Amino acid sequence: MTAAPGPTSDPASDSELQRRLQEDSIHLGGKTIYLNPFLYWRRFDANTDRWLREPGQLQEDQIISNRSRFYPELNWELLDQADCAAKDGAVEMFLKSLELISTFNPDLTAGQLLEVERKMAVTKKRAFERWVMRSLKRREKAEEKARRRFDRERALRAWMEWFALDVTRQAVVPLASLLAVTVAAGWWWGSQQNCRQLIVDPGVRPALQRPSP
Repeated sequence: MTAAPGPTSDPASDSELQRRLQEDSIHLGGKTIYLNPFLYWRRFDANTDRWLREPGQLQEDQIISNRSRFYPELNWELLDQADCAAKDGAVEMFLKSLELISTFNPDLTAGQLLEVERKMAVTKKRAFERWVMRSLKRREKAEEKARRRFDRERALRAWMEWFALDVTRQAVVPLASLLAVTVAAGWWWGSQQNCRQLIVDPGVRPALQRPSP
């Protein structure tokens, strides 16, 4: 009897997993430090989760003053509005992540935190930018949905207020009465037409003449 072969893993998926683990962590002093802030989600409450996930939680001057810290190669004046918003959001994510890492790893020295920051600037920059762009799109869709709902409610409220006016009722009641009379007259005329007997003339077919002998 031969044993059944165990499950085999895909080498490509294993290498991708190893690459992600290397990007999301760093080993310092025999300890693994996670660079991905969302890996700490089990350790913080709902308010911290919302603070991390929603852009715009930090002061604008704090973000602007740290632009060159994480993007020293950029000329911010040449960026368009969308790209500038994405990179500002990434700067905010860097600051939040470093604050979480220092909170959950209080024994890290200043030099070790600098190593963490340097690796994050290399491995997490594009990931933070993509996360911020998706978050901004979700916020934009939510705001558009709320704005449309507000416009519908405002239009409905305006119509209800207009119908509640005395002048409106004085104008609508005669119009409604005239419409009711018109509908009733049309119904009566249609019923009379259906009940009327139609006389159909069958016509007389001429007799066939016999051919002369």
